[in-house]
Amino acid sequence: MDKRTFTNRIVVLDTETTGLNPQEGHRIIEIGCVELVKRRLTGKRFHVYINPDRIIDEGAIAVHGITNQFLDDKPHFEQIAEDFIAFIKGAELVIHNAPFDVGFINHEFSRLENKAGTVTDYSEVFDTLAFARKKHPGQRNSLDALCKRYGIDNSHRDLHGALLDAEILADVFLIMTGGQSSLLDEGQSVLSESSINMGVIRVSADRPALKVIRCNDEELTAHQQRLEAIVKASGTCIWNQ
Repeated sequence: MDKRTFTNRIVVLDTETTGLNPQEGHRIIEIGCVELVKRRLTGKRFHVYINPDRIIDEGAIAVHGITNQFLDDKPHFEQIAEDFIAFIKGAELVIHNAPFDVGFINHEFSRLENKAGTVTDYSEVFDTLAFARKKHPGQRNSLDALCKRYGIDNSHRDLHGALLDAEILADVFLIMTGGQSSLLDEGQSVLSESSINMGVIRVSADRPALKVIRCNDEELTAHQQRLEAIVKASGTCIWNQ
C-alpha cells in the first residue's frame, strides 16, 4: 500500500443529517470536527447543531436521536457557514465514508446566496473507509468494526453523534495510519543522520537524576491494549520483543 503523507493540520469531521440523500431535500443537522496538528489533538473543535427547515426522517432519528423540537432554536446553515469554512480551510479533512458527508456539505454550499463552491475548494479529503477497505479487504470496516479491531473503547457510543464520532474516528485514524513506520518517520525527521550514527550520546555527570514515575495498574492495562492494537494493525510490535 502506498504511504500517505498528511499535511500538518488535519480536521476529522462527521455530520448527522435528516436522511440519506441531499438530492431528495435532506439537510445537515449537526457538524462535529476535531483538529490535529502534527498528528496530535490540539483541543480545538467545531461543533454545531443546525435547524434544517424540514422534518427529520424517523429512521434518521433512530440513528442519532436528534429531533426537530431540539433543533427549533438552532441556527440555520447560512448562519454558521462562514465559521465552518474558516475552520476547515487549508486542512486535510479526514472523514469516514467521505462521499456521503462531502455530498451533503456541497449541497448546503450550493444553497447559500453567495455560492461557496465545494469542499475541495478549501480542503483535501481523506476517506478512512476507502483506506480501511484497502488495508483490510473482505472485512467489515464500519467505524464500530474498526474500533473493535484496533482496541478503541467506544462503549459510550449508544447513538451516533457528529462530535463523538469525529473524536472516535480521530483515534482510529491515528492508529490505522500510524504504527511502527509512522514512529520511525517522525524520529528520522527530528534526528540528523550524523546523530543517528553516533550511537550512545554521553550526558554531563552534573545532570540531576531523572525522576521515575511508575505507571499504575490501569495505565499498564491501557498500555498493553495499545500494544495489542499495534500488532493487529501492523503485524508486529518492537516493544513486545
